Amino acid sequence: MNILLVLIPVTGLVVLIGVALFFWAANHQQFDDLDSPAVLPLMEADPRPGSADATPTTASPEKRGNTR
Repeated sequence: MNILLVLIPVTGLVVLIGVALFFWAANHQQFDDLDSPAVLPLMEADPRPGSADATPTTASPEKRGNTR
């Protein structure tokens, strides 16, 4: 039963820290735009000409010295 004397203040401290972090995030505009970050990975972007994503740069096994 003595553990309650420790757990109740620790729980109160954790709740106060959580409330403080929530209000800090709300005051620093962390909750202003919740929709566009979730949609950004789903949007298709046109690849730029000459970008490295268009052509793979890995060497063939013969050029790397692997002969199996």
